[in-house]
Amino acid sequence: MKKYDKLIRDRIPGIIKESGKEYEVEVMDEVEYKSYLKKKLLEEVNEYIESEEVEELADILEVMYAIIDLKEVTLEEVDKIRSEKVEKRGGFKERLKLLKVYD
Repeated sequence: MKKYDKLIRDRIPGIIKESGKEYEVEVMDEVEYKSYLKKKLLEEVNEYIESEEVEELADILEVMYAIIDLKEVTLEEVDKIRSEKVEKRGGFKERLKLLKVYD
């Protein structure tokens, strides 16, 4: 028996069952779910940093969608905020690195 304590995707129990194994899961309340989404986001970001694989970016995005849904906002609202920030402060396309600010 291998123990876990992590948020999993919805179809993982079915995949485990199809492999002939037994499993235990529980449904988290909103407070615990929010905490585990934060952990999962960090996990996925770290996996991307290590591998730089596009697949990990997709995993990060999936966790972000879950957080957006939990916060009861739309992707459009988040993208509007992102666009407003780009308009006011710019994006990252110019690859600028700040070295010094003089008084």
